[in-house]
Amino acid sequence: MKKNNYFLVTKEFVFDAAHYLPFYEGKCENLHGHTYKIHVTVQAEKNETHNTSGMAFDFVILKKAVKKHIIDIWDHQLLNDHLENPSAENMAEHAWNILSKEGLPLYEIKLWETPTSFVSYKGGRLFV
Repeated sequence: MKKNNYFLVTKEFVFDAAHYLPFYEGKCENLHGHTYKIHVTVQAEKNETHNTSGMAFDFVILKKAVKKHIIDIWDHQLLNDHLENPSAENMAEHAWNILSKEGLPLYEIKLWETPTSFVSYKGGRLFV
């Protein structure tokens, strides 16, 4: 069995947004805001493209896709206008679904709500 070598390429973005959690009882059911941080990681196989350019995946392609489909939509917005229940978990999954439709070879999305609280989402994988 041949083992393929690959790279994980990550781009970090920061945006500000407000939300409330309509199905939660507690402080977060009220309108409040966060400075979010999101890491979008793609998996890129070590191949001829890498050998020629020295890059496994172009950061510019990743940046353009995330900016257009996530950051430009969510930054300085009320997230409830875009998601029914904008918990960190639902936001990470939604970002995955949007970006995977753009053909990005996604590996993982991490979304921080606070400097010490984040979720990690890897779509299409079953628990073992």
